[in-house]
Amino acid sequence: MKLLDKYILKRFLTTFFFVVLILLAVITVIDLTEKMDKYARFGLTKLQILGYYLDFIPWIGSPLAPSTIFIATVYVCSRMASHTEIIAILSSGVSFRRILLPYFIGATIVGGLNFYLNGWVIPNSNKSRLEFEVQYLKSKFYFDQRNIHIQVAPDVYLYMQSYNNSNRTGYRFTLEKFDHNRMVEKLTADRVEWDSVKQKWTLRTWQIKQVEDVFAKIADKDSTRQFVASGPVPDSIRRGESMDTALVIRPKEFESDYRKYESLTMQELDTYINTLRARGSTGIESYEVEKFTRFTSPFTIYILVFMGVIVSSRKSRGGTGPQIAMGFLLSFIFILFFTLFRTFAENGSMPPAISVWIPNILFGGISLMMYKYVPR
Repeated sequence: MKLLDKYILKRFLTTFFFVVLILLAVITVIDLTEKMDKYARFGLTKLQILGYYLDFIPWIGSPLAPSTIFIATVYVCSRMASHTEIIAILSSGVSFRRILLPYFIGATIVGGLNFYLNGWVIPNSNKSRLEFEVQYLKSKFYFDQRNIHIQVAPDVYLYMQSYNNSNRTGYRFTLEKFDHNRMVEKLTADRVEWDSVKQKWTLRTWQIKQVEDVFAKIADKDSTRQFVASGPVPDSIRRGESMDTALVIRPKEFESDYRKYESLTMQELDTYINTLRARGSTGIESYEVEKFTRFTSPFTIYILVFMGVIVSSRKSRGGTGPQIAMGFLLSFIFILFFTLFRTFAENGSMPPAISVWIPNILFGGISLMMYKYVPR
Protein backbone atom coordinates (compact mmCIF):
# COMPACT_ATOMS: atom_id res chain seq x y z
CA MET A 1 0.00 0.00 0.00
CA LYS A 2 1.07 3.54 -0.68
CA LEU A 3 1.31 6.27 1.95
CA LEU A 4 -2.05 7.67 0.84
CA ASP A 5 -3.73 4.27 1.31
CA LYS A 6 -2.32 3.90 4.81
CA TYR A 7 -3.42 7.43 5.69
CA ILE A 8 -7.03 6.90 4.57
CA LEU A 9 -7.27 3.34 5.93
CA LYS A 10 -5.98 4.36 9.36
CA ARG A 11 -8.46 7.23 9.67
CA PHE A 12 -11.27 5.06 8.30
CA LEU A 13 -10.79 2.11 10.68
CA THR A 14 -10.05 4.34 13.67
CA THR A 15 -13.26 6.28 13.11
CA PHE A 16 -15.28 3.07 12.60
CA PHE A 17 -14.13 1.38 15.80
CA PHE A 18 -14.47 4.62 17.76
CA VAL A 19 -18.08 5.07 16.63
CA VAL A 20 -18.84 1.41 17.39
CA LEU A 21 -17.42 1.73 20.91
CA ILE A 22 -19.39 4.92 21.57
CA LEU A 23 -22.65 3.34 20.39
CA LEU A 24 -22.03 0.16 22.36
CA ALA A 25 -21.32 2.15 25.51
CA VAL A 26 -24.53 4.17 25.15
CA ILE A 27 -26.68 1.10 24.35
CA THR A 28 -25.18 -0.90 27.22
CA VAL A 29 -25.82 1.86 29.77
CA ILE A 30 -29.42 2.25 28.58
CA ASP A 31 -30.01 -1.52 28.68
CA LEU A 32 -28.45 -1.82 32.14
CA THR A 33 -30.64 1.00 33.45
CA GLU A 34 -33.82 -0.59 32.07
CA LYS A 35 -33.08 -4.06 33.49
CA MET A 36 -31.60 -3.09 36.84
CA ASP A 37 -34.85 -3.77 38.71
CA LYS A 38 -35.02 -7.32 37.32
CA TYR A 39 -31.42 -7.97 38.32
CA ALA A 40 -32.21 -6.79 41.84
CA ARG A 41 -35.38 -8.89 41.98
CA PHE A 42 -33.45 -12.11 41.32
CA GLY A 43 -30.49 -11.05 43.48
CA LEU A 44 -27.97 -11.45 40.69
CA THR A 45 -24.32 -10.88 41.50
CA LYS A 46 -22.04 -8.44 39.70
CA LEU A 47 -20.19 -11.33 38.06
CA GLN A 48 -23.43 -12.74 36.65
CA ILE A 49 -24.42 -9.35 35.24
CA LEU A 50 -20.92 -8.78 33.86
CA GLY A 51 -20.97 -12.21 32.21
CA TYR A 52 -24.27 -11.39 30.54
CA TYR A 53 -22.97 -8.11 29.09
CA LEU A 54 -19.80 -9.76 27.83
CA ASP A 55 -22.14 -11.79 25.62
CA PHE A 56 -24.56 -8.92 25.01
CA ILE A 57 -22.01 -6.44 23.63
CA PRO A 58 -20.78 -8.57 20.67
CA TRP A 59 -24.38 -9.52 19.83
CA ILE A 60 -25.65 -5.93 19.75
CA GLY A 61 -22.52 -4.68 17.98
CA SER A 62 -22.78 -7.07 15.04
CA PRO A 63 -25.92 -5.59 13.40
CA LEU A 64 -24.49 -2.10 13.95
CA ALA A 65 -21.49 -2.81 11.70
CA PRO A 66 -23.05 -1.98 8.26
CA SER A 67 -24.69 1.28 9.32
CA THR A 68 -21.71 2.28 11.48
CA ILE A 69 -19.19 1.71 8.73
CA PHE A 70 -21.38 3.79 6.41
CA ILE A 71 -21.39 6.69 8.89
CA ALA A 72 -17.62 6.34 9.39
CA THR A 73 -17.10 6.45 5.61
CA VAL A 74 -19.22 9.59 5.27
CA TYR A 75 -17.43 11.29 8.16
CA VAL A 76 -13.87 10.54 6.96
CA CYS A 77 -14.54 11.30 3.31
CA SER A 78 -16.51 14.50 4.03
CA ARG A 79 -13.70 15.73 6.29
CA MET A 80 -11.18 15.10 3.53
CA ALA A 81 -13.42 16.90 1.03
CA SER A 82 -13.89 19.91 3.33
CA HIS A 83 -10.11 20.21 3.71
CA THR A 84 -9.75 20.05 -0.10
CA GLU A 85 -7.81 16.80 0.19
CA ILE A 86 -10.04 14.97 -2.31
CA ILE A 87 -9.56 17.74 -4.89
CA ALA A 88 -5.78 17.70 -4.32
CA ILE A 89 -5.63 13.93 -4.75
CA LEU A 90 -7.66 14.04 -7.98
CA SER A 91 -5.54 16.95 -9.29
CA SER A 92 -2.37 14.91 -8.76
CA GLY A 93 -3.60 12.38 -11.30
CA VAL A 94 -5.05 9.79 -8.95
CA SER A 95 -8.35 8.47 -10.28
CA PHE A 96 -11.52 8.33 -8.22
CA ARG A 97 -11.49 4.53 -8.50
CA ARG A 98 -8.02 4.50 -6.97
CA ILE A 99 -9.27 6.57 -4.02
CA LEU A 100 -11.86 3.85 -3.36
CA LEU A 101 -9.17 1.20 -2.82
CA PRO A 102 -8.30 1.93 0.86
CA TYR A 103 -12.00 2.16 1.71
CA PHE A 104 -12.60 -1.24 0.12
CA ILE A 105 -9.60 -2.68 1.98
CA GLY A 106 -11.18 -1.44 5.20
CA ALA A 107 -14.55 -2.89 4.12
CA THR A 108 -12.84 -6.25 3.49
CA ILE A 109 -11.32 -6.27 6.98
CA VAL A 110 -14.58 -5.31 8.68
CA GLY A 111 -16.71 -7.57 6.45
CA GLY A 112 -14.47 -10.61 6.99
CA LEU A 113 -14.37 -10.03 10.74
CA ASN A 114 -18.14 -9.50 10.82
CA PHE A 115 -18.81 -12.72 8.87
CA TYR A 116 -16.55 -14.78 11.15
CA LEU A 117 -18.08 -13.36 14.33
CA ASN A 118 -21.65 -13.80 13.05
CA GLY A 119 -21.01 -17.31 11.82
CA TRP A 120 -19.22 -18.86 14.78
CA VAL A 121 -18.16 -16.65 17.69
CA ILE A 122 -21.34 -14.70 18.46
CA PRO A 123 -23.72 -17.71 18.12
CA ASN A 124 -21.71 -19.56 20.77
CA SER A 125 -21.81 -16.58 23.13
CA ASN A 126 -25.53 -16.17 22.38
CA LYS A 127 -26.23 -19.59 23.86
CA SER A 128 -25.45 -18.35 27.36
CA ARG A 129 -26.98 -14.92 26.70
CA LEU A 130 -30.32 -16.37 25.59
CA GLU A 131 -30.31 -18.83 28.49
CA PHE A 132 -29.80 -15.90 30.87
CA GLU A 133 -32.62 -13.89 29.27
CA VAL A 134 -35.08 -16.81 29.32
CA GLN A 135 -34.28 -17.52 32.96
CA TYR A 136 -34.27 -14.00 34.38
CA LEU A 137 -35.67 -11.48 31.89
CA LYS A 138 -38.52 -13.25 30.12
CA SER A 139 -41.82 -14.58 31.40
CA LYS A 140 -41.97 -18.29 32.26
CA PHE A 141 -42.45 -20.33 29.11
CA TYR A 142 -45.34 -22.76 28.71
CA PHE A 143 -45.55 -25.05 25.70
CA ASP A 144 -49.12 -24.51 24.49
CA GLN A 145 -49.14 -26.13 21.05
CA ARG A 146 -51.64 -28.91 20.41
CA ASN A 147 -51.83 -31.76 17.90
CA ILE A 148 -48.06 -31.95 17.47
CA HIS A 149 -46.87 -33.79 14.34
CA ILE A 150 -43.14 -34.52 13.94
CA GLN A 151 -41.26 -36.67 11.43
CA VAL A 152 -38.58 -38.20 13.64
CA ALA A 153 -36.98 -40.40 10.97
CA PRO A 154 -37.58 -41.44 7.35
CA ASP A 155 -41.07 -43.02 7.25
CA VAL A 156 -41.49 -42.61 11.03
CA TYR A 157 -44.01 -40.06 12.34
CA LEU A 158 -44.74 -38.96 15.89
CA TYR A 159 -47.95 -37.40 17.19
CA MET A 160 -48.91 -35.95 20.56
CA GLN A 161 -52.16 -34.25 21.40
CA SER A 162 -50.42 -31.98 23.92
CA TYR A 163 -47.21 -31.61 25.91
CA ASN A 164 -46.55 -30.14 29.36
CA ASN A 165 -43.01 -28.81 29.59
CA SER A 166 -43.27 -28.33 33.36
CA ASN A 167 -43.41 -32.07 34.11
CA ARG A 168 -42.04 -33.16 30.70
CA THR A 169 -45.06 -35.25 29.85
CA GLY A 170 -46.81 -35.74 26.51
CA TYR A 171 -50.40 -36.95 26.19
CA ARG A 172 -52.15 -39.13 23.59
CA PHE A 173 -48.89 -40.33 22.10
CA THR A 174 -48.66 -42.12 18.74
CA LEU A 175 -45.66 -43.35 16.74
CA GLU A 176 -46.31 -44.74 13.26
CA LYS A 177 -43.85 -46.55 10.98
CA PHE A 178 -44.40 -46.88 7.24
CA ASP A 179 -42.87 -49.01 4.51
CA HIS A 180 -43.53 -47.82 0.94
CA ASN A 181 -46.53 -45.74 2.08
CA ARG A 182 -47.97 -48.71 4.00
CA MET A 183 -48.16 -48.58 7.80
CA VAL A 184 -46.36 -51.55 9.33
CA GLU A 185 -46.34 -50.59 13.01
CA LYS A 186 -48.30 -48.29 15.28
CA LEU A 187 -47.30 -47.54 18.86
CA THR A 188 -49.78 -45.68 21.09
CA ALA A 189 -49.69 -44.62 24.74
CA ASP A 190 -51.89 -42.60 27.04
CA ARG A 191 -48.88 -40.52 27.96
CA VAL A 192 -45.11 -40.41 27.58
CA GLU A 193 -42.85 -39.16 30.39
CA TRP A 194 -39.19 -38.15 30.35
CA ASP A 195 -36.95 -40.04 32.79
CA SER A 196 -34.05 -37.71 33.56
CA VAL A 197 -32.07 -40.49 35.27
CA LYS A 198 -32.26 -43.01 32.40
CA GLN A 199 -32.32 -40.24 29.78
CA LYS A 200 -35.19 -42.07 28.07
CA TRP A 201 -38.92 -41.72 27.56
CA THR A 202 -41.30 -43.93 29.55
CA LEU A 203 -44.56 -44.97 27.91
CA ARG A 204 -47.60 -45.39 30.14
CA THR A 205 -50.48 -47.72 29.16
CA TRP A 206 -49.00 -48.52 25.78
CA GLN A 207 -50.06 -50.69 22.85
CA ILE A 208 -48.20 -51.83 19.71
CA LYS A 209 -49.96 -52.99 16.56
CA GLN A 210 -47.95 -54.70 13.85
CA VAL A 211 -49.33 -55.34 10.38
CA GLU A 212 -47.68 -58.00 8.23
CA ASP A 213 -48.37 -59.30 4.71
CA VAL A 214 -48.83 -62.95 3.97
CA PHE A 215 -47.67 -64.17 0.55
CA ALA A 216 -49.22 -67.15 -1.10
CA LYS A 217 -48.16 -68.66 -4.36
CA ILE A 218 -51.05 -69.83 -6.50
CA ALA A 219 -50.23 -72.11 -9.42
CA ASP A 220 -52.19 -71.77 -12.63
CA LYS A 221 -53.27 -75.25 -13.74
CA ASP A 222 -53.28 -74.31 -17.43
CA SER A 223 -49.71 -72.96 -17.51
CA THR A 224 -46.46 -72.90 -15.65
CA ARG A 225 -46.98 -69.27 -14.50
CA GLN A 226 -47.33 -68.50 -10.82
CA PHE A 227 -49.10 -65.56 -9.21
CA VAL A 228 -48.39 -63.95 -5.86
CA ALA A 229 -51.35 -62.85 -3.80
CA SER A 230 -50.93 -60.78 -0.67
CA GLY A 231 -53.19 -59.49 2.03
CA PRO A 232 -53.09 -58.34 5.65
CA VAL A 233 -53.30 -60.88 8.39
CA PRO A 234 -54.97 -60.01 11.72
CA ASP A 235 -52.98 -57.39 13.61
CA SER A 236 -50.32 -58.56 16.03
CA ILE A 237 -51.03 -56.60 19.20
CA ARG A 238 -48.97 -56.21 22.36
CA ARG A 239 -49.93 -54.19 25.42
CA GLY A 240 -48.34 -53.09 28.67
CA GLU A 241 -48.48 -50.60 31.51
CA SER A 242 -44.93 -49.21 31.35
CA MET A 243 -42.07 -49.37 28.84
CA ASP A 244 -38.86 -47.41 28.33
CA THR A 245 -38.09 -46.30 24.80
CA ALA A 246 -35.43 -44.22 23.07
CA LEU A 247 -36.72 -41.49 20.74
CA VAL A 248 -34.64 -39.03 18.73
CA ILE A 249 -36.50 -36.10 20.30
CA ARG A 250 -35.59 -34.62 23.67
CA PRO A 251 -37.46 -32.36 26.11
CA LYS A 252 -35.33 -29.41 24.99
CA GLU A 253 -37.20 -29.46 21.67
CA PHE A 254 -40.35 -28.45 23.55
CA GLU A 255 -38.64 -25.71 25.53
CA SER A 256 -38.62 -22.04 24.59
CA ASP A 257 -37.16 -21.44 21.13
CA TYR A 258 -36.83 -17.70 21.81
CA ARG A 259 -34.49 -16.35 19.10
CA LYS A 260 -32.89 -19.78 18.83
CA TYR A 261 -31.54 -19.00 15.36
CA GLU A 262 -29.13 -16.50 16.95
CA SER A 263 -27.45 -19.26 18.97
CA LEU A 264 -26.67 -21.55 16.01
CA THR A 265 -23.37 -21.54 14.15
CA MET A 266 -23.40 -21.84 10.35
CA GLN A 267 -23.14 -25.64 10.46
CA GLU A 268 -25.72 -25.94 13.24
CA LEU A 269 -28.04 -23.62 11.34
CA ASP A 270 -27.88 -25.77 8.19
CA THR A 271 -28.47 -28.94 10.19
CA TYR A 272 -31.43 -27.46 12.07
CA ILE A 273 -33.04 -26.11 8.89
CA ASN A 274 -32.78 -29.56 7.28
CA THR A 275 -34.28 -31.14 10.42
CA LEU A 276 -37.22 -28.73 10.45
CA ARG A 277 -37.79 -29.26 6.73
CA ALA A 278 -37.75 -33.06 7.14
CA ARG A 279 -40.31 -32.78 9.93
CA GLY A 280 -42.54 -30.47 7.93
CA SER A 281 -42.36 -27.89 10.70
CA THR A 282 -43.43 -24.27 10.41
CA GLY A 283 -41.23 -21.27 11.20
CA ILE A 284 -38.33 -22.36 9.01
CA GLU A 285 -38.29 -18.90 7.38
CA SER A 286 -36.75 -17.23 10.46
CA TYR A 287 -33.79 -19.59 10.36
CA GLU A 288 -33.35 -19.24 6.59
CA VAL A 289 -33.45 -15.44 6.88
CA GLU A 290 -30.76 -15.59 9.56
CA LYS A 291 -28.60 -17.84 7.38
CA PHE A 292 -28.83 -15.68 4.25
CA THR A 293 -28.40 -12.46 6.26
CA ARG A 294 -25.04 -13.69 7.54
CA PHE A 295 -23.90 -14.28 3.95
CA THR A 296 -25.16 -10.93 2.65
CA SER A 297 -23.71 -8.83 5.50
CA PRO A 298 -20.20 -8.49 3.94
CA PHE A 299 -21.77 -7.43 0.62
CA THR A 300 -23.89 -4.88 2.49
CA ILE A 301 -20.73 -3.40 3.99
CA TYR A 302 -19.13 -3.05 0.54
CA ILE A 303 -22.20 -1.38 -0.93
CA LEU A 304 -22.62 1.08 1.95
CA VAL A 305 -18.93 2.00 1.89
CA PHE A 306 -19.18 2.63 -1.86
CA MET A 307 -22.28 4.79 -1.39
CA GLY A 308 -20.70 6.63 1.54
CA VAL A 309 -17.69 7.71 -0.52
CA ILE A 310 -19.94 8.89 -3.35
CA VAL A 311 -22.25 10.86 -1.06
CA SER A 312 -19.45 12.66 0.80
CA SER A 313 -16.70 13.13 -1.80
CA ARG A 314 -17.94 16.58 -2.90
CA LYS A 315 -16.96 19.64 -0.93
CA SER A 316 -20.04 21.20 0.65
CA ARG A 317 -20.43 24.89 1.48
CA GLY A 318 -22.32 23.95 4.62
CA GLY A 319 -19.40 21.91 5.94
CA THR A 320 -19.49 18.26 6.95
CA GLY A 321 -22.73 18.57 8.95
CA PRO A 322 -25.20 18.14 6.05
CA GLN A 323 -23.22 15.23 4.63
CA ILE A 324 -23.10 13.43 7.96
CA ALA A 325 -26.84 14.06 8.36
CA MET A 326 -27.36 12.59 4.89
CA GLY A 327 -25.33 9.57 5.97
CA PHE A 328 -27.57 9.03 9.00
CA LEU A 329 -30.69 9.40 6.84
CA LEU A 330 -29.53 6.88 4.21
CA SER A 331 -28.43 4.50 6.95
CA PHE A 332 -31.87 4.74 8.55
CA ILE A 333 -33.58 4.10 5.20
CA PHE A 334 -31.43 1.01 4.60
CA ILE A 335 -32.26 -0.40 8.05
CA LEU A 336 -35.95 0.30 7.38
CA PHE A 337 -35.85 -1.57 4.06
CA PHE A 338 -33.91 -4.46 5.56
CA THR A 339 -36.35 -4.81 8.47
CA LEU A 340 -39.35 -4.55 6.15
CA PHE A 341 -38.21 -7.27 3.75
CA ARG A 342 -37.03 -9.49 6.61
CA THR A 343 -40.54 -9.32 8.04
CA PHE A 344 -41.99 -10.30 4.65
CA ALA A 345 -39.71 -13.34 4.53
CA GLU A 346 -40.44 -14.45 8.10
CA ASN A 347 -44.18 -14.23 7.41
CA GLY A 348 -43.79 -16.41 4.33
CA SER A 349 -44.78 -13.64 1.92
CA MET A 350 -41.43 -13.75 0.12
CA PRO A 351 -38.63 -16.31 -0.28
CA PRO A 352 -35.87 -15.57 2.29
CA ALA A 353 -33.10 -15.95 -0.29
CA ILE A 354 -34.64 -13.11 -2.30
CA SER A 355 -35.84 -10.81 0.48
CA VAL A 356 -32.43 -10.37 2.15
CA TRP A 357 -30.84 -9.41 -1.17
CA ILE A 358 -33.41 -6.78 -2.20
CA PRO A 359 -31.99 -3.95 0.00
CA ASN A 360 -28.47 -4.70 -1.31
CA ILE A 361 -29.61 -4.77 -4.92
CA LEU A 362 -31.65 -1.58 -4.49
CA PHE A 363 -28.91 0.41 -2.76
CA GLY A 364 -26.25 -1.04 -5.06
CA GLY A 365 -28.21 0.20 -8.08
CA ILE A 366 -28.67 3.64 -6.52
CA SER A 367 -24.92 3.82 -5.79
CA LEU A 368 -24.03 3.00 -9.40
CA MET A 369 -26.41 5.71 -10.65
CA MET A 370 -24.87 8.26 -8.26
CA TYR A 371 -21.38 7.22 -9.31
CA LYS A 372 -21.98 8.66 -12.81
CA TYR A 373 -22.33 12.19 -11.39
CA VAL A 374 -19.34 12.17 -9.04
CA PRO A 375 -16.64 14.65 -10.16
CA ARG A 376 -13.55 12.63 -11.04
